[in-house]
Amino acid sequence: MAIPPPRNGAVIRYAYLWREEKERGLIEARKDRPAAVVLAHKDAATGQIITFVLPITHSPPADLSVVVEIAADAKAQLGLDGERSWIVCDEINRFNWPGYDLRPVPGARPTRWEYGMLPRGLYEQAKALFLDCRKRGRAKVADRD
Repeated sequence: MAIPPPRNGAVIRYAYLWREEKERGLIEARKDRPAAVVLAHKDAATGQIITFVLPITHSPPADLSVVVEIAADAKAQLGLDGERSWIVCDEINRFNWPGYDLRPVPGARPTRWEYGMLPRGLYEQAKALFLDCRKRGRAKVADRD
């Protein structure tokens, strides 16, 4: 099955490698999770689609200044569970689409890799917070390729 190109603001299923995992020398994520595509663009030189994703977690954040909570109605629209969740904006994975770490959404028939789209305002809020974290030197990029 062909995998469609990524869309900015989409929530995908992805084997996200956390910063501390990469710093410990791990190359594989411990588990698959939803992740928000904050930016996807085609590299003019290589033709590859460079994709940047922010992790989505149930774990309550230690620092509320680097996360955006996903409202219950947005989670329901995406088909995610009812637990509280946050988009973490001070770290990001970069990879060439579709890469090796894209996963099918559990239980989805037909098979798909995308849960759906974040509400526009939530996407813009997460993107702006990531860019702010990066500007302040707080955002870490883990290159997955």
